[in-house]
Amino acid sequence: MSTSVFDVVKQVFSVIFVVAGVAAFYYFSEMPLLYRVLGLVVIVLLVLGMILTTEMGRNIWSFALESKQEVRKVVWPTREETLRTTLLVFAMVFIVGFILWLLDMFLFWGVRLLTGQGG
Repeated sequence: MSTSVFDVVKQVFSVIFVVAGVAAFYYFSEMPLLYRVLGLVVIVLLVLGMILTTEMGRNIWSFALESKQEVRKVVWPTREETLRTTLLVFAMVFIVGFILWLLDMFLFWGVRLLTGQGG
């Protein structure tokens, strides 16, 4: 994958513009917050537009579109399956917790018996 010099220049200027936008956001702190936020949003949108014209930006956009198509292909569980699985997890957590509590109680009882602290 060879990156053209023009793409690298766009990426460098993108970083510079975002840093300048954030710096301007704080430099003009006496301005109303709405104007500063809108200015920062405009700069970020322009930078995103500039990045999308590079090879890397086109690859990222293509990946995002393909990911969206793949998410549509996922077979999501029904409400009943989700409820049943959730209840099973809660039951198993309770059972394992109870078993560990019993183990802890008997170990504590055994240690007290061995050290002569128990009655």
